[in-house]
Amino acid sequence: MLTDRIAEVKERIASACIRSGRSADSVQLVAVTKNHPRTVVQDAIEAGLRVFGENRVQEAVEKYRGLSEGPELHLIGHLQSNKARFVPGLFSWVESIDSVHIAEALSRRLVASESTCSVLLQYNSSGEETKSGFAEPSELLEAAERIQGLPGISVRGLMTIGPFTQDSARITGAFGSTRLLFDRVRAMLPGVAIDTLSMGMTDDLEIAISEGSTEVRIGTAIFGSRGE
Repeated sequence: MLTDRIAEVKERIASACIRSGRSADSVQLVAVTKNHPRTVVQDAIEAGLRVFGENRVQEAVEKYRGLSEGPELHLIGHLQSNKARFVPGLFSWVESIDSVHIAEALSRRLVASESTCSVLLQYNSSGEETKSGFAEPSELLEAAERIQGLPGISVRGLMTIGPFTQDSARITGAFGSTRLLFDRVRAMLPGVAIDTLSMGMTDDLEIAISEGSTEVRIGTAIFGSRGE
């Protein structure tokens, strides 16, 4: 049952928070619906979920436009500049900003539509070439300052994807380095609401929370394997 799986995920989050001396409501759950149909989204909304993540812009357009319930939608996959026009009115957050160029393209679309959007800067904490994101902390810090000044955009923090491994020490190291970089961004931008650190998915959410994550992106544990 979907409701049972949601309850299990929330219990995992709560238990991880307790072990870290944090309250359960300090971590936001983003339900990832990639490759799942619109009916699954509607079922999840009825089950009480309100914040969703999608990897592909076109899939989100087809799946979420016109939903009367109006869930909060986050883009967690790569944003191409030619897809930025779809963000206003659809996505409240873009969690995958990995260049100033993309942020500028998004800003132009937001200004044209008189909209705003919260964004996270994606950091490639694992160093894996298959992952998007700023590769160097210095590069991200420089970009953060420039992007925060763009109209329509509010920089809210960082997002990272943990390394593809069963080695918990490597995962911990990647998340820990992202937390340190998050703290540097927050110190560099005083007065800006840098409050969101998006780390952790189905297999590593507990480690992410122990390293300071304020948001986890969960798909498989709630909806099953993608495409099933």
